Amino acid sequence: MAVSLYNFFSFRRLLINSTCSRAYLSGFKSNLSLDKLYPSSRLDITTVPKPPDSNDKKFSGYIPMDKVQVSYVRSSGPGGQNVNCVSTKAEVRFHLATAEWIPEPVRLRLAERMKNQLSKEGYLAVKSDRTRSQQLNLADSLDKLRDAIHAAAQSLVVPEVSPETVDRQRRLRERAARERLREKRVHSMTKQGRQAPTLDS
Repeated sequence: MAVSLYNFFSFRRLLINSTCSRAYLSGFKSNLSLDKLYPSSRLDITTVPKPPDSNDKKFSGYIPMDKVQVSYVRSSGPGGQNVNCVSTKAEVRFHLATAEWIPEPVRLRLAERMKNQLSKEGYLAVKSDRTRSQQLNLADSLDKLRDAIHAAAQSLVVPEVSPETVDRQRRLRERAARERLREKRVHSMTKQGRQAPTLDS
């Protein structure tokens, strides 16, 4: 009886494998296959995308993951007792002075703006523990870093002032100076009016 059951399951397994192999070899694809749902996408997830070219020496927003160190530690954020079991807090760390993917002026301004977050060795660390997920916290850390770099780049840009704005600011300064001198004269006359009259001998 045991031999017949073994033969039955062996035959059943052989039949299923041959059916699946015939379906695979026939080239059948469902209407819900990835190449039909996303015909213009690149379905190969093993290749690393190339960083975008920035000819104007500006930060493109691309953070190369092979140039930063990612680590996970125990979180103090949301999650209840789960934070005692799983390391969900994400930390993105890199050496700022040698980060060639950030333009040199932006690096200097970023070091000036975030000097309290730099270690003695010059490493900048950005952390996040907003959620219970490692991947979401990693994405939030990268967003924080990207926003900090963009803010440092924006602070380097000196806005161009039009001649009309310069002329308007000059007129406002002159008007403020005239008003200040008028207030001084009024105050001086008020002080003079409070003095007691002097008797001429």
